[in-house]
Amino acid sequence: MNDILNDIKTFEAEAIARLNSVLDKQALDALKIELLGRKGKLADFSKAISKVSDEMRPQIGAAVNRLRKLFEEHIASKEQTFASAVKKQTIDYTLPVRADFLGHKHPLLQTVDDIVDIFKSMGFEIASGPDVETDYYNFDALNTPEDHPARDLSDTFYLKKGVLLRTHTSPVQIRTMEKHKPPVRIIAPGRCYRSDYPDASHSPVFYQCEGLYVDEGVSMADLKGVITAFARTMFGKDIKVRFRPHFFPFTEPSVEYDFSCVICGGKGCRVCKNNGWLEISGAGMVDPEVFRAVGYDSEKYTGYAFGMGVDRITLLRYRIDDIRLLYENDVRFIRQF
Repeated sequence: MNDILNDIKTFEAEAIARLNSVLDKQALDALKIELLGRKGKLADFSKAISKVSDEMRPQIGAAVNRLRKLFEEHIASKEQTFASAVKKQTIDYTLPVRADFLGHKHPLLQTVDDIVDIFKSMGFEIASGPDVETDYYNFDALNTPEDHPARDLSDTFYLKKGVLLRTHTSPVQIRTMEKHKPPVRIIAPGRCYRSDYPDASHSPVFYQCEGLYVDEGVSMADLKGVITAFARTMFGKDIKVRFRPHFFPFTEPSVEYDFSCVICGGKGCRVCKNNGWLEISGAGMVDPEVFRAVGYDSEKYTGYAFGMGVDRITLLRYRIDDIRLLYENDVRFIRQF
């Protein structure tokens, strides 16, 4: 037993000396584990208590407990000393502060705001509608037959029979015309959903801005003028716009319109599929069947409708070469805008 007590005294002297010589918090933490940890020397002394006689166990146990308490007090005192030293460190108030990062709108929403501002300056009002639509508003009232490919499961996200995620913002046209008599001049920005495979210029979730103008004497020339005026305001006077004949069930005649690719300057890149043009969306004169669905007199009124892919306009505006970057939520990317 005397050997154990002598070992405890020797260990105590060495440990106290080491504690007194510790100069930083990191070294103190390491020594604390060495002294009080499960595999430390003090733990070995505790295990040795079971090997001495019953008469000697209280004395050995008391010595071990006293030493543990002594170490804990020394360590606590050292920790307090280091903490106080940190608080007393001199602060250099001349150093530049670390700037806080303030959040801002996503580049897509910035583009939506600018599109809205441009069309509001031309007399358009803002309209909105639900993302979850019915077959009637998304297809039937827009003169889209039941066998049209756009109504297939491969192209449209159906939630249940007759209910779907809208594939365009055109249903807002129908809802607006049901409630208001001509003249009607609206734009309807919002999210749309289609079963597209993501690539550099396609996304299954995307933003679209629908436009509609109905009044007496509205012509295709008015449509071309408003699209061209928008493009020049958004991208500058050098932007080129082209209209190509097309077919849409809800417009007649119908066109698709493209903007010249500002990313490659018309030379060709993967965003414009190497042809120098980026397809924006479709447009045309409102089909009389659509007017019939909302109770408008197609003999008296004419109108044009157009859509535009906000995502693709954002690509052009900020010289982004992949639409997927807009939806990956990489803060490093978003902070650039």
